[in-house]
Amino acid sequence: MLEILCCPVTKVPVEVLSQDKLETINKLIKAGSVTDVAGNQVNDILQEALVTTDGKIIYRVDEDIPVMLSDSGIPADKISLQDLK
Repeated sequence: MLEILCCPVTKVPVEVLSQDKLETINKLIKAGSVTDVAGNQVNDILQEALVTTDGKIIYRVDEDIPVMLSDSGIPADKISLQDLK
């Protein structure tokens, strides 16, 4: 199913976020320094995540279900994570 998923806004394909980058973003979430596209603070750590292949937007995966809502994406460039591919 991953082959057909893409960002709902840009239509860029997504791939699984690596474990080391997932750990990094979770540390930032715990520190309270992550907001979603809509500007809301992200409080729940990510168990799994998808990232656009251009490394710009991260989408959470909850209970094996990708949450591909445009406002709930996490802009990677605003959390100082570079090259999340």
